[in-house]
Amino acid sequence: MIENPVLRGFNADPSICRVGGDYYIATSTFEWYPGVQIHHSRDLVNWRLVARPLNRASQLDMRGNPDSCGVWAPCLSHADGKFWLVYTDVKRLDGAFKDAHNYIVTAEAIDGYWSDPIYVTSSGFDPSLFHDDDGRKWFTNMRWNHRPIGSGLNPAQDRFDGIEVQEWHPERGLLGEVTTIYTGTSLGLTEAPHLFKRNGWYYLTIAEGGTGYDHAVTMARSRKLHGPYETHPNQHLMTARFAPGNPIQRVGHGQYVETPEGEAFHSYLCGRPVQGPHGAFCAMGRETGLAKCMWVEDWLYLEGGGLVPPATLPGPARVPGPPTAHDLTNSLPAEFQWLRTPYPARIFQMTGQAMRLTGRESLGSWFEQALVARRQEDQAYHAETTILADPPNWQRAAGLTTYYNRHKFHAALITDEPQIGRCARIISCIGDPTEALTFTDPVPLPDGPITLSVKVDRASQQFFWAQGGAAQPLGPLLDASVISDEGGRGEHASFTGAFVGIVAYDLTGQGWSADFTRFAYHPAA
Repeated sequence: MIENPVLRGFNADPSICRVGGDYYIATSTFEWYPGVQIHHSRDLVNWRLVARPLNRASQLDMRGNPDSCGVWAPCLSHADGKFWLVYTDVKRLDGAFKDAHNYIVTAEAIDGYWSDPIYVTSSGFDPSLFHDDDGRKWFTNMRWNHRPIGSGLNPAQDRFDGIEVQEWHPERGLLGEVTTIYTGTSLGLTEAPHLFKRNGWYYLTIAEGGTGYDHAVTMARSRKLHGPYETHPNQHLMTARFAPGNPIQRVGHGQYVETPEGEAFHSYLCGRPVQGPHGAFCAMGRETGLAKCMWVEDWLYLEGGGLVPPATLPGPARVPGPPTAHDLTNSLPAEFQWLRTPYPARIFQMTGQAMRLTGRESLGSWFEQALVARRQEDQAYHAETTILADPPNWQRAAGLTTYYNRHKFHAALITDEPQIGRCARIISCIGDPTEALTFTDPVPLPDGPITLSVKVDRASQQFFWAQGGAAQPLGPLLDASVISDEGGRGEHASFTGAFVGIVAYDLTGQGWSADFTRFAYHPAA
């Protein structure tokens, strides 16, 4: 079966393309480095991470980018014998300005060398590149309007000022005039344009309704690239906004693809909410699903009708995934990423015996953190790591963290306190934008390696510590719903998802280090 979501854990804004019998999905990575995840499949069921193409400073440097900025909504395509990847590096989230810079990189092989970026425009975000059948290329994005609300083409859209298109040439850049081809429906917040052509029609799929529970995929078509575009008879191709009890919510933002046999599919992002102490929350953030579709009178519909994509579809058997327990010795496990910096040697090194984290800035930094983590993929899981660390004072620490962003995290840390010595304690920030921290009482630790672990069960989590025996609870039961899009106090919803991983900091700036010898992540039975 195709079990949705097909890419579990934070994998938002899925752009899908097919080359022969191979399918590829590119997803957003925001402030996590390297930029953009690309998964490969030959059967639409079994997906494997094959590339993170934005992996050097000339392509992407996000130091200083606020939370939930960085790489938004990539578009992956294949034409002229190579892959084309369009992406945005967003430098501001809050306020009227967005500062969204759009680039294109190319590669002959999906897992090969990706070029340095070609800058295109900063007029908006969610860029896409359409290769027309006459060989011309067209660049589309939503246009951002920083002026007072209601000053744009569609007052209902607020700052989402319409979908614009302009011809683009690899050597000559943007050509001709910019044309606004679509301003959206009454749902508003029109973004994420993707163009494709079929039976003489130009089709435009977009996302609307924001990234929350009103999200939707809307469709329009025209006989001419520049319009006018008519909206789908149902307005939306898919949405869960009218089905609050459905286990898959926040359906929107995807792209069309056909199999070699002509079967129609459409990717979409989604969330799997569960109930917490403060309401529903999606710990995994926005994940990637696939819906099978059908054509009726040159309009696309979900197969079987309706607007809510099903949780399962017929398909081949799923092959077990890669191991989730690792000796951290010679190479970084593929599922791990770090934050913002294109210079990972400054924050970690593989020594052959351990992964050595060099403590840098705090858990609240936007610049250089030694925090290396993997996505939470399951509502309940157990993770653990073994640490060799002897911090000389309370300004240094290393440990295990469940992390969403700089104001939503729990961290079990080995540190040093006066009159106590080496000890473990938990530091939490529970969704407070002022970064107000809470601390548990320190627990003295013996000399030698320490194993820190965490058990997460939906809205609750518990840290433990051990040395050669049974694990002992560390601190109280914690609110795991904080580590989510919806978690925390006030309006702090974001766009990424929960991670679990290892961290070290040195607030003296001297580069104290700690060694991590193993890491394991296991879904709960």
